[in-house]
Amino acid sequence: MLIGKKQDRELVVDNIIRSILNSSRATKRTITLFIDSIFIVSAFWLALIVRLDSFSPLSKLDNWMLLALLVPTSLFAFINLGLYRAVLRYMNAQALWAIVLGTLITTIALVMFAFFIGIEIPRTMPFIFAWLCLLTVGGSRILVRAMIGKLTTANKESVIIYGAGSAGRQLATALGTGPEYYVRAFIDDDNSKQGSIVQGIPVLAFNEIYELVNKGKAKKVLLALPSESRARRKEILSQLEPLSIKVLSIPGMADVVEGKAKLSEFRDVEIEDLLGRDAVAPKPELMAANIKNKVVMVTGAGGSIGSELCRQIVKQKPTKLVLFEVNEFGLYSIEKELCEYIQSHQLQVELIPIMGSVQRINRVETVMMAFGVQTVYHAAAYKHVPLVEHNVVEGVRNNVFGTYYTAKAAVNAKVETFVLISTDKAVRPTNVMGATKRMAELCLQGLAQNKGKSHNTRFCMVRFGNVLGSSGSVVPLFRRQIREGGPITLTHQDITRFFMTIPEAAQLVIQAGAMGKGGDVFVLDMGESVKIKDLASKMIRLSGFEIKDKNNPHGDIEITCTGLRPGEKLYEELLIGDNVGETLHERIMTANEVMLPLAELNVFLEALDIACHNFEHETIRQLLLDAPTGFNPTDGICDLVWNVKQKTDTLSDNNFEEHGKVVNLKN
Repeated sequence: MLIGKKQDRELVVDNIIRSILNSSRATKRTITLFIDSIFIVSAFWLALIVRLDSFSPLSKLDNWMLLALLVPTSLFAFINLGLYRAVLRYMNAQALWAIVLGTLITTIALVMFAFFIGIEIPRTMPFIFAWLCLLTVGGSRILVRAMIGKLTTANKESVIIYGAGSAGRQLATALGTGPEYYVRAFIDDDNSKQGSIVQGIPVLAFNEIYELVNKGKAKKVLLALPSESRARRKEILSQLEPLSIKVLSIPGMADVVEGKAKLSEFRDVEIEDLLGRDAVAPKPELMAANIKNKVVMVTGAGGSIGSELCRQIVKQKPTKLVLFEVNEFGLYSIEKELCEYIQSHQLQVELIPIMGSVQRINRVETVMMAFGVQTVYHAAAYKHVPLVEHNVVEGVRNNVFGTYYTAKAAVNAKVETFVLISTDKAVRPTNVMGATKRMAELCLQGLAQNKGKSHNTRFCMVRFGNVLGSSGSVVPLFRRQIREGGPITLTHQDITRFFMTIPEAAQLVIQAGAMGKGGDVFVLDMGESVKIKDLASKMIRLSGFEIKDKNNPHGDIEITCTGLRPGEKLYEELLIGDNVGETLHERIMTANEVMLPLAELNVFLEALDIACHNFEHETIRQLLLDAPTGFNPTDGICDLVWNVKQKTDTLSDNNFEEHGKVVNLKN
């Protein structure tokens, strides 16, 4: 019964406080002025009573007259010092200083009024009055602020900030003024900071985070480590992963300063941090070699790699950048983005958006000649393995002949440098996409054999693995599946892939192109391959969920395997042989691999062209097998149109036979 009454009283007090907090600013100021008047009056009488140890001062009219002068003077001083403009919940040192200075002015006014009016007061009474005034006027505000803080934090989500450095402290300040989060603690690896209090928040060692999480006192961990290396961030994430607590990171201070992000904007943990590999700073001389003050053309400019190449190229200040793209929206998007960048940075770069297909040699050649193209980055290709498996002819047309026609056009237009964006799937390919990309490499190697004889175009190829965030990447798919509550779908539990960020890949492509002599195959150092299942597991745990499996049937998100897709490999490779050479860049290697003589290449391409024209998929398959591509298909012909036609032809033959049998019976 007593407990119920106590709770009712607390509820009433809570409602009163909330109603006052939700009232208008003018109402709050009026209430505060009234309360402060009571505090000043109380401090005056208490000072006299305490000093004289008697209630007799209350009966003297002189004291009441002195108080009538003192109260408005004191309030006038506080008002002019800005005390009532300060918001209680955000009260800072300036407001406290206003209280101290206002109390001092009030005390001096008390002494002067008493002197000039001729009212006798004890000498120590003003000092007692000053201390009581500070205690009541200042202390009440501190108390109210604490009560408001308690009310607001009750509705806030409790978080831990990893990192008690400048970024962490700024983040804590920003969160303290917001309605969403309450900082429970800092976690820091610096022993000198552990055990201390920063901005009223305790700094703990990492092992103390377990207690906070297990007791439900923290819901999220915010990484305030913008300057740490990716290797160090990977180490921290590995420590946090077993906790199954949601981990978010804050943007870098450079992005905050440039207005690209806010300090209080949290992001999901970047996959780059999970990989733990720091990007190597590009070499300026290699970046600029084939671009600066030159006319550059990018095919497939609207794609994932092509668009990033364009962003990196613009920074190197070419005279013209030709954006060649078959997709209208992709071309519009990248042109708009680059136009805004050029204008904001006041660059003298002419953008030329051209719609067209690399399969039309006349179109490509005319464009190159019209604008005097000197460097070409060929990124136009079909790259999705299952789609190319299901559309074989178009895959061959675009990836093989599109590359060959673009390269021939470059020769005819006297282009200086031609760089092909290849893939790790071109190494011992098990699918049509990989085989066509290896054929594209052979086309360029064949044309490179005539360098110095019939042309001076320098051809080279750059081979790398998966890039994070590209179209069709598993990372955005996994994020969406986690948001939807799962399951996360894998094709195989043992599948591994190489990963690299799109900007890093684009920079390395540009640098590799600057080192080519003719027919070079450059291979990018992708670091260690990543097991996709491990990547999915880490993303689940760092999102604050548990993996659901037979060992943990009550978990949140399940990982399921759907089976390898047509043509899909378990393991990707970057090199066909072991003959690898070093280059001027530590992340770029060169490979010496099998080439097809130009005469044989032309015969092969002619046969392949005829087979594609006649939709002879068996012949296409055999030609790809006969070429020095290393093609070793894991599946039969998966072309959708061809398979339907095969079924239709089979049914027609069966119907014909059945019809023939019926006729014979009648005869």
